[in-house]
Amino acid sequence: MAQRIQFSQHGGPEVLQWVEFDPAPPAAQQVRVRNRAIGLNFIDTYFRGGLYAPPSLPSGLGTEGAGVVDAVGEGVTRFKVGDRVAYATGPLGAYSELHTLPEANLVHLPDGIGFEQAAAVMLKGLTVQYLLKQTHAVKPGETILFHAAAGGVGSLACQWAAALGARVIGTVGSAEKAERAKSLGAWATIDYSREDVAQRVLELTDGQKVPVVYDGVGADTWLTSLDCLQPRGLMVSFGNASGAVTGVNLGILSQKGSLYVTRPTLATYANTAENTQAMADDLFAMIESGKLSVDIQQRYPLREAAKAQTELSARRTVGSTILLP
Repeated sequence: MAQRIQFSQHGGPEVLQWVEFDPAPPAAQQVRVRNRAIGLNFIDTYFRGGLYAPPSLPSGLGTEGAGVVDAVGEGVTRFKVGDRVAYATGPLGAYSELHTLPEANLVHLPDGIGFEQAAAVMLKGLTVQYLLKQTHAVKPGETILFHAAAGGVGSLACQWAAALGARVIGTVGSAEKAERAKSLGAWATIDYSREDVAQRVLELTDGQKVPVVYDGVGADTWLTSLDCLQPRGLMVSFGNASGAVTGVNLGILSQKGSLYVTRPTLATYANTAENTQAMADDLFAMIESGKLSVDIQQRYPLREAAKAQTELSARRTVGSTILLP
């Protein structure tokens, strides 16, 4: 027997249940992982709340973790019992002592990366990898806008983009978060609680605006982000922290300068075992080189996942948060 967090109906953190379950042996091409650390992410609250639908209820929760291979199914060739592994793309159920997932979704974890580091960085780090290296390949000297620059994804993006030689303009919600973003490599910050973001971008870029905006906030920043883009600029809408962007009139893209827009997800980039491992290797190399630091500010026992999600949703967390089984 093992224990996990599950939910039987959509709602607030109070719907999360701490239950005992009997983990099934892994099927063909599946691997069972004994988690040593589990990542906490905004997307977890989307599944719990119903913005995204789990396959069925009751459902496990969470898509990110790190641990040791506990058992392998028939046909598994890349992993053996005892291997150190990490994962970020699901399926749901990472909030658990034991989690079974497809072999293709796992990556080998180098000895130089700890379980807590990996669980804190896999989802956010792979997201930053595809955003900065694939969705739009950031170039040295380029000025980019990244919303929520002091948040979990933003904290990594500031460091990685700076390492690539880019100038990051980061939006933040307080003076404290501005200092944090700058300490992580942001070239400039804009406090959206008291400054006009589009106007400040215009000033900071000498009227040129930016070629790309990375926006994980969603509904609240959609129009502002478009106003920060150069003609033929790229709007990368990769998250819904303030709610989903809906009702988009494509005409607005022409009005604001023949703009491009994409709504990427990690699963589309980490779509094969080879791609996922290559992206993870890039991430791990950045950490091992010292160019990327993983800042774990909060640790909660797994059974207190509801409390952890409450803090996350209330914006009371800084850096990364992990759950410990």
